[in-house]
Amino acid sequence: MKKTILFALVALISSTAFAQWNYPTTKKVEVIDTYFGVDYKDNYRWLEDLNNPEVETWFKQQAELSDATMSNISGRDELIAEWRKLDALQSETFSDLKKIGERIFFKKRMPGDKVGKIYYRETMNSPDILLFDPLSFKEGKTLSVESFIPSYDGKKLLIGYSENGAEISILQVLDIDSNTFLPDLIPSASGAMGWSFDDSAFMYMWIKSTDNKDPEGRLNPKTKLHKLGTNYKTDIDFFSNEAYPDLDIPSKAYPYISLSKNAKDYVFAGQGTVAKELILYYAPIDQFNSENIEWKTLCKATDQLINGTPDLGGSLAIFGTNVYAITYKDAPKYKLIATDLKNPDWANAETVVAEKDMSLTGYTRSKDYLLLNYSDGINSHLFKFNPKTKTNTKITLPFMGIAKAKCIDTKTNDFIIDLTSWNKPLTEFSFDADTEKFTASPWNTPVTYPAEYNDLIVEEVEVKGHDGVMIPLSIIYKKGTKKDGSNVCFMRSYGAYGYSMTPSFSSFANALVTKGVVYAVPHVRGGGEKGEAWYKAGYKTTKPNTWKDFISCAEYLIEQGFTQSSKLSGMGTSARGILISRAITERPDLFAAAINNVGTSNKMRGEFSANGPANVPEFGTVTDPIEVKALYEMDGMQHVKDGVNYPAVINIAGWTDSRVVAWQPGKFAAALQNATASSKPVLMKVNYDNGHFTEDREVTWANFADQFAFVMWQTGHPDFQVKK
Repeated sequence: MKKTILFALVALISSTAFAQWNYPTTKKVEVIDTYFGVDYKDNYRWLEDLNNPEVETWFKQQAELSDATMSNISGRDELIAEWRKLDALQSETFSDLKKIGERIFFKKRMPGDKVGKIYYRETMNSPDILLFDPLSFKEGKTLSVESFIPSYDGKKLLIGYSENGAEISILQVLDIDSNTFLPDLIPSASGAMGWSFDDSAFMYMWIKSTDNKDPEGRLNPKTKLHKLGTNYKTDIDFFSNEAYPDLDIPSKAYPYISLSKNAKDYVFAGQGTVAKELILYYAPIDQFNSENIEWKTLCKATDQLINGTPDLGGSLAIFGTNVYAITYKDAPKYKLIATDLKNPDWANAETVVAEKDMSLTGYTRSKDYLLLNYSDGINSHLFKFNPKTKTNTKITLPFMGIAKAKCIDTKTNDFIIDLTSWNKPLTEFSFDADTEKFTASPWNTPVTYPAEYNDLIVEEVEVKGHDGVMIPLSIIYKKGTKKDGSNVCFMRSYGAYGYSMTPSFSSFANALVTKGVVYAVPHVRGGGEKGEAWYKAGYKTTKPNTWKDFISCAEYLIEQGFTQSSKLSGMGTSARGILISRAITERPDLFAAAINNVGTSNKMRGEFSANGPANVPEFGTVTDPIEVKALYEMDGMQHVKDGVNYPAVINIAGWTDSRVVAWQPGKFAAALQNATASSKPVLMKVNYDNGHFTEDREVTWANFADQFAFVMWQTGHPDFQVKK
């Protein structure tokens, strides 16, 4: 491989679009990467140096153009007002409940609160006591709670908070009874993990650099152990590739530690990447304070086990001496297996719940049961598995939709079940697994939305893909909508990591539906809707199926009269940047507008960003002769061609984003602005108060109002037009 800078062209390509939109001048500096005898050109490599004043100026000028443009579009402020009104309908929102003894810890947000605050109750019926208010903790700063973990005795609280959505935690410890912070403070960490069983220390993820622009900042991370009362600079390297070189932990993996109340005789460790296959180790708990723990392999990638939920950092479940796991080995839609914890033998593990015609997506444990969650491709189906009797009983849900279960106290069989669908707002239930009875939740109460939100129709169809495979498509529209091609249509999907686009009531999207917009969600390959085979059919070399499925669904919506190309828009967020950038570069004629929201749209350069190495198992690497070709196919920027009539595109970057660095959407915007022959705008919106996302509601509303107003404007919705 070689890299050669051939020449620099500092010039603005004149075009009708540039004359009309007056974009900031974007120079071309051609760089050629040669991989396995093939040259790949990149005219915008210079934009990757975000510390360069010239680059900073370019992004600021782009942000100013975007902000000025969107401030002149009607409907944007009204959309924010609608979301704010809907948000105020629920008096208070509880989340992240955790029970230690009789104390219950939780995050609560009141209407009007920009972010949630941490509270606790001494008992279930006690009053709420405020523990941490991120809005007043640091004067002049809006913080967000990244995590909070009570100690095992319930007397201390490890709090991780961040600024501007940066996802870099500052860790502090609150003594609950005195309501004072201990002197222990970790100024920057990639996340808190948990307490030691004796509550004398806690673990966290250390990274070399918190600079989201540093491509090596997240290589070779470590789990560190902080003992209360000591200087964090002396914290112990508890688990890493440096501490245990014999484990051969890759530099891109996140080595983590986990303790489980359900298996207190052991300390567990693992390698974390985006790969679904689990790699776990364990050792006797009496070695916890040893400088050289004798790790034993609990499972390896070739065992083909995937994430479940509660124990061991969300991977395996333990009952007594048995350990349970989900596998796709000989089961494309997954099955539940078990082996002996003391001497695990996954090759000969017992199948305790055989594969069904639905995909087993996860489980949640209680004192005596595992609540198994299945998906039929769209909706959830719950089953109660009893490890003692090995029976698996179907649970009848109050209504069809997506069910999410949690058990805040595994000494009981009491669950909280959140249930929602495309047109039914989230309803929270209490579920007694012993009696299998649902009752009203004592926490979150259902929201009663305005009457127009009751008139939403849902169609679930299947669309023939480019290769004959049937693609599930969810279509949500207002009652009385005519299929005459006159409707504005908004599409969004995902198609990566095996993540499914599950039904949920979105006040963001449904606010558009009540205005007559057709909202469509294709369940493309690369997601997990139909199991492991569906996931792997949109993965690395098969990734083109992801955006081709999206295109097939767009064509169906037009053929069936839901919309027409001049009224059709699509959205891709994060890894979905691949989907949307390739959909509009492959079929620019099919879409009028697109949103590339913090989207990875220059995939050939992905592994050279801070979060890129951890994503190599999902997308591939340029160091492999086959995978580099796959990365080229995924790369939206590489497929932008001069003189093409591209749709209107708004690109969004979070300046503190460490997942998808700002130059990923930035380079795609630059290429489109210089290449497009259409008169449609290409904007580059930069959120300097945001990262990949933020909990701050006001920032979030302003961000998405710009995005949605942009595509509504460009697809001709009458409520979103240039102000007179």
